Amino acid sequence: MKEARYAWVVVWAVFVCLAVIFGVSYSFAAFFASFAHAFDAQRADVSLVFGLSGLLYFVLGAGGGMLSDRFGPRAVCCAGMLSIALGLAASSFANSIAMIYLAYGVGIGIGIALVYTPSISCVLPWFTQRRGLAAGIASAGIGAGTVLVPLLATQAIAALEWRGALRVLALGVLVLGVFAAFMLRRAPPPAASASASARPPGATLREALRSPGFWWLYLAVVAAGPSMFIPFAHVSASARDLGLGEARAVGLVGLIGIGSLAGRFAIGSLADRLGRTLTLTLAQAAMGLAYLLWNAAGGYPALALFALVFGLSYGGIVALLPAICMDLFGARAVASILGTLYTGAAVGNLLGPVAAGAVFDRAGSYAPVMWGCLALSSIAAAASARLIGLRGPRY
Repeated sequence: MKEARYAWVVVWAVFVCLAVIFGVSYSFAAFFASFAHAFDAQRADVSLVFGLSGLLYFVLGAGGGMLSDRFGPRAVCCAGMLSIALGLAASSFANSIAMIYLAYGVGIGIGIALVYTPSISCVLPWFTQRRGLAAGIASAGIGAGTVLVPLLATQAIAALEWRGALRVLALGVLVLGVFAAFMLRRAPPPAASASASARPPGATLREALRSPGFWWLYLAVVAAGPSMFIPFAHVSASARDLGLGEARAVGLVGLIGIGSLAGRFAIGSLADRLGRTLTLTLAQAAMGLAYLLWNAAGGYPALALFALVFGLSYGGIVALLPAICMDLFGARAVASILGTLYTGAAVGNLLGPVAAGAVFDRAGSYAPVMWGCLALSSIAAAASARLIGLRGPRY
């Protein structure tokens, strides 16, 4: 079956949507020092901003998916972009860390929840033969945004200070983000359907929740959560502790993005040969082993290598999860199922960066954090391995 021409418009629109929302999210590394200095806050306190945002977009992602299944991705994603822009603009007027929690943490968290799951799940039903390629290209927007936006935010902070930089980001989301979201459209029903209102084949959310495959995948997401998000909040701070300059420190997040971009294509190609679930297992293990590089880092080269290896495995994991959901459960409720799956990362996104900051504030070192992440990634790899050869209730 040949995909409709508009399918590729959707792919690139989702690419831009994801670049915008995760570029904003991971620009937190650029604002970390500014928030700490402006509000005289410790690392654990500042990390809570990033953690709160992640908690909300993963917990509320299930609701975003359900809204998308009901009202379509265009309306839901446009609303999400407006929430992000409002959160950034409101943050620029904050006079306390509590206001940053509310404006940046809550506003951006809700906005990403309304964009992430609805947009990425919008791609999959458009494709049959090249679903892996399409999902890889679309999700590569996360890597592209991670490379570009934090560096642009750093330059904007240098030129306009942090409040002005937040306003520039808000304007960018309004212009580019809303435009990309407006281009999203639901896939038409299969040609063989008896009517235009026919539902696509696959499992309902309730059927998926009764499947052992869903819960093994959920455990893998829960266990991997802290390991996936701690570097975005703390690797730049770790670099500053070693005496590296601001551009190099924030640039490590960009290197994670470069590794992530490579991971979405290289690991996607590997998955076509080895199988998606086996490849997911290997990527989970590789992410844990990457922490050994961070633990041994004594300067920029080792930190840069960590960022690239971590980004490679992180990008592969993020790209594989939607495709595995589609493989197991079909297209019928894929946005709702994927959103529910992502709630598993919520606690890790909230507590991981905050706990890492608290450990550093007390111990003066990230070493215990790194060994903990290696252990959690091992659990995630073991849970992913249970999916190999498993089939979900697709029909």
